[in-house]
Amino acid sequence: MLYTVNDVAKLSGTTIKTLYHYQKIGLLMPAIITENGYRYYGENELKRLQQILFYRELDFSLDDIKAALDHKPDRLRCLCEQQAMLQARKLRLKRILLTLEETIRHERKRENMSTTNMFDGLNEEEWKHALAQQNEHLQAEYDYQLDTENLDAATMNEKAAEATAFMTFMAEALINNKSVDDVTVVSAIENHLAFLQKDHPIDAKAFAEQSRFFLSDEFHRAMLEEQQTGLSYYICIAAENYASK
Repeated sequence: MLYTVNDVAKLSGTTIKTLYHYQKIGLLMPAIITENGYRYYGENELKRLQQILFYRELDFSLDDIKAALDHKPDRLRCLCEQQAMLQARKLRLKRILLTLEETIRHERKRENMSTTNMFDGLNEEEWKHALAQQNEHLQAEYDYQLDTENLDAATMNEKAAEATAFMTFMAEALINNKSVDDVTVVSAIENHLAFLQKDHPIDAKAFAEQSRFFLSDEFHRAMLEEQQTGLSYYICIAAENYASK
């Protein structure tokens, strides 16, 4: 049985434009192209398209998909490998979802979550994905990017856990109308700076400048404001107050 481009698009959930592009790059060729330009696909083409879409779910590039399919003509073996990769992704996503659900429960109760469990399921690849949007912003606005090629998940998790604890404390301090001169706020900044200094030299003045940047930059300000309205301003004022002492 043969299928038109419209038939294949409806069956697979892809678009006609996508099918034409796959043909253009040699990824999926029609079984028959008539003299008047009509394209028809057979069962083998549908099977190849199915495998292409499985690979797309795994975030393979089109070039990598073409290479994989061209070098693995054994369909069953290819499907088994795709199944294994998707199962691995399913397990990672399940762990991440469980972590997210637990985080939501703690946030609703306004309780701090155990840092041991806070980043369960996140590895280097997840961190690269998590930082992708921030890197796009930094590249577009400042021609700068964070290094995501040499990430260590354990180190990133530790940094994120400390940053989360600091931001959570500062948000609570803001909600409770604590002065930036409050001894607990000053102590929180001191401890945060001590942690940051383990990785790279940063003094009170540099931290205040960083906080001012987060306040002035739309992307980073939004990240803080999503956690608590006014948090970016509160941290900036607290950091500048601490640096002035």
